[in-house]
Amino acid sequence: MSINAEFIIYGLIFVAVLLLVEGIYLTVFGKSISLNSKVNRRLEMLEKGGRREQVLDKLRKEMSQHLKANSIPLYSILARKAQRANIAFSPMQLIMLMVGLGALAFVGMTVGTSTSPPVRAALSVAMGIGSVYVWVNNKAKKRISMLEEQLPDAIELMVRSLRVGHPFTATLAIVAKEIPDPLGTEMGVIADESTYGRDVGEALKDMAERIEIQDLRFLAVAVTIQQQSGGNLAEILHGLSKVIRSRFKLFRQVKAITAEAQWSGSFLSGFPLLALIAINLAKPDYYDEVMETPYFVPAALVVAAFLIVNVFVMKILVNIKV
Repeated sequence: MSINAEFIIYGLIFVAVLLLVEGIYLTVFGKSISLNSKVNRRLEMLEKGGRREQVLDKLRKEMSQHLKANSIPLYSILARKAQRANIAFSPMQLIMLMVGLGALAFVGMTVGTSTSPPVRAALSVAMGIGSVYVWVNNKAKKRISMLEEQLPDAIELMVRSLRVGHPFTATLAIVAKEIPDPLGTEMGVIADESTYGRDVGEALKDMAERIEIQDLRFLAVAVTIQQQSGGNLAEILHGLSKVIRSRFKLFRQVKAITAEAQWSGSFLSGFPLLALIAINLAKPDYYDEVMETPYFVPAALVVAAFLIVNVFVMKILVNIKV
């Protein structure tokens, strides 16, 4: 029993396909689409000469296009994550990207391996779909994390703007200008929508439901209540900012406390596989005698099942909700 070099080639092809997704994305939409960009995408589109209503229409279309495609078979699995990641590719473009990457993976396996065509076809389909799914999932996680981190600063900026006398719509425009993406563009869209007559509370509520962040729901409720009942919105938002920061601080403390347990869980999950690879590299014929026994395959399946259960159990143990 020895490790086939083809498995290493499969892994390298998958990594290459995964990197290619990001490269295509940045090439098509520019560097401002990256979450690491210092200038938010809405401002860059306006600076390039786009009219305000055209930019608003394009951004609103991107923000809602994926949930509208839930009826496409199998795409519904990806739609919610693509919505939260605010992927600018349309659903059809993502599907075409999966097909194209799968074809490239097939060509790569044809050149680099001697696997049979049916196996290459199955693996290329898995790599095409899997690479896009992993990429979208990572984008969604990173974007949600950045939104949660930016929100307290944005609310404090709103508080300062309200205290010096700016109306709330002007406050949103200031936030959209001063805060980088991803929150900057989101607030810019709401500011533009309110300029064209949409209710601010309703726009904030729709954003909170689309992104699925609890703190944004609190912000939407606070603004809606103030609009209906009156009151000092600056003080309300100041209190909300303190609550969000305290919650975020508690989350970081929990994350620090569970870091050792998370590392232990990852180590316990990955060590058997690393040990198997090390044994096969050191002594390729180590399992040859027992492979012929009738108990080898059932025992291997039981061990694999325990490893999979271990991954989920360890993840549940260290996933503490705040």
